[in-house]
Amino acid sequence: MPSTAIVWFRRDLRVHDHPPLVAALSAHERIVPVFVLDPVLLDGRFASAPRTAFLLDCLRELDAALRERGGGLVLREGAPHEELAALATEVDARAVYWASDATPYALARDRRVRGALTQAGVEAIPGPGNFVADIGKPRTQGGKPYTVFTPFFRVWEALDRRPVHRAPDEVPLPRGIAKSRIPARDDGLTERAAAAGERAARAALSRFLDHDVDAYAEHHDRLAGGTSILSPHLRFGTLSAREAEERASGRGGEGARAFVRQLAWRDFYAHVLLHHPADLHHEHQPPMRALAWDADEELLDAWREGRTGYPLVDAGMRQLRASGWMHNRARLVVGSFLTKDLQLDWRAGEAWFMRWLLDGDIAQNNGNWQWIASVGVDPAPVFRRILNPTMQQRRHDPDGDYVRRWVPELRAVPDEHLAEPWRMSAEQQRDAACTIGDDYPAPVVEHRVERRRALARYAAARQG
Repeated sequence: MPSTAIVWFRRDLRVHDHPPLVAALSAHERIVPVFVLDPVLLDGRFASAPRTAFLLDCLRELDAALRERGGGLVLREGAPHEELAALATEVDARAVYWASDATPYALARDRRVRGALTQAGVEAIPGPGNFVADIGKPRTQGGKPYTVFTPFFRVWEALDRRPVHRAPDEVPLPRGIAKSRIPARDDGLTERAAAAGERAARAALSRFLDHDVDAYAEHHDRLAGGTSILSPHLRFGTLSAREAEERASGRGGEGARAFVRQLAWRDFYAHVLLHHPADLHHEHQPPMRALAWDADEELLDAWREGRTGYPLVDAGMRQLRASGWMHNRARLVVGSFLTKDLQLDWRAGEAWFMRWLLDGDIAQNNGNWQWIASVGVDPAPVFRRILNPTMQQRRHDPDGDYVRRWVPELRAVPDEHLAEPWRMSAEQQRDAACTIGDDYPAPVVEHRVERRRALARYAAARQG
């Protein structure tokens, strides 16, 4: 009698290079693809209207791709261990396949799922699919996980790689299984940074490799372009990180190598969180848990809304709110500004990013926020990660294209004043139709003063 397996899709919403799907098809005649809408994730600590809407759009395209192959997506809502055990009983499934993840919630959820499936007499088969390599394998010579990127990267490069799989021709669904209708939601954005779904993801990767990757090493810090904007697709797995690495490596060149290094950073932060789950709640470096953060809701709101008076900071925060994405260089600048200029807790920034980012990934977001706040892994002297927003703007947006795009009230400000518009004379402000304090805010803090204060705060924390 033909056997049936369930493939549990999570953050791998594709049919190309999908190891659990390939493994299930090789061992079973019928496949029930399922996605479980987990209210703990959709409505929990890091709930996000943009990501939920993006997710549902990706699910609709996944459903269409499965239907083209004779299948379809089953959608369930509830606790995964309950829904999967019930579905397995309903379809008489022998096994459930899925791609492993690294977050504390994912690990606890999967333990519950394995327990429920075992009780129901169903085999649980987790496997690879979310990362380039096995993030659990890298170890120092002393047998410990890595907390510094560069030695991790050397080991990561030498790890074995699994093969990249083509999309299956058929995904036969058992008769009588009701295919689901995927709902839609408003994302709250005015211009989504990336189109959802596997088709858009694969087209974006091809476009990047064909036209932009050669200049990536030189241009990836350029605020007006220069990056791939593939992160939302990697977040939802509409694009396989492993396939992206293989295709980029096959292209070759300095730009491709720089891009692959960014994929390694993604694996690195997942590796860190896998071994240090408490980082989700406090600073990785114990001395930094004594940092005294200010509490100022007005300053926090000014940062969130992009009205700090520093054009690059405001451009980044407005890009985030409008598009659900922010250029990586801008993320570093606004993160440094929140923690080192405004002296506010990095966790407030982490939460705001997770609310709006399409690519909001718990491990990456936490790791990057701790990195820029100088409280996480891969430590460097604090002064090296206090970014001057004026200098950063002049260096990475020299023509002002990025700032003028997202802060339109500064469009007529001359180039020589764009990074510090408050230094314009009254006549220059009239000529630029931008009165500081009226059309555009004056700086909410003075960077030079706050830099000194930040250095003193961090020194005090280190001294206990």
